Amino acid sequence: MPSPRGPQAVSIQLTDQQRAILEEIVRCRNRPQYEVMRASIILQAAAGARNQLIADNMQIDAQTVRLWRHRWAHAAAQLTDIEAAGDEKVVRAFIGTVLADAPRSGRPGTFTPEQLCHLIAVACESPEASGRPVSHWTPRELAEEVIKRGIVDRISTRSVGRFLKRSGFKAASVPLLAQP
Repeated sequence: MPSPRGPQAVSIQLTDQQRAILEEIVRCRNRPQYEVMRASIILQAAAGARNQLIADNMQIDAQTVRLWRHRWAHAAAQLTDIEAAGDEKVVRAFIGTVLADAPRSGRPGTFTPEQLCHLIAVACESPEASGRPVSHWTPRELAEEVIKRGIVDRISTRSVGRFLKRSGFKAASVPLLAQP
C-alpha cells in the first residue's frame, strides 16, 4: 500500500466530555448545518481519519477539513483548561465559539447600537410631541428628527427605513405609545 501524500495532519485528541458534546451537536436536528458539519469533521479527525477521506465522505473540500482541524487544535489547550474548571455550560459555550465563524474583516458599522436604540426610542414617541405636523413617523421625518436632536450627524431616509423594518416596525406607520 502506498504511503499517503503530503504532510501529516494535525492530531486531534478529545476528552469524553468533548466527544459527548460534539456527538450531541451532530445528532441534534435543530442545530445549524455549519455547526453539525464542523463537529462531524472534528469527530472524524479524532477517530484518525485523514483530511482527504473526511472531505470525500462529507463531499467538501479538503482545505475546509484542514481549516477546522487546525482551529480545533489551536483551541484545544484552552478548552482543556475550561473543562478542568468543571462547568459544563461554559465548556458547551466555548465549543460553540470554536465551531462558529471567525469575525470577518470589513468596514465597521456606521451607527452604534446606542444610536440605533435612540432612533427606535424616538420612533416610539408621538411625532406631535416633537413638534412634527404628522400623525405617524415616516422615515424622512424620523431621519430629520434624530439629526436635529444630535443623535446622529447624518442618516439617510433609506437607512432609517431599514432599521425600522429590522425592528419589526412598518416603514410609514410606526405604532405610537398610548398617550396618558
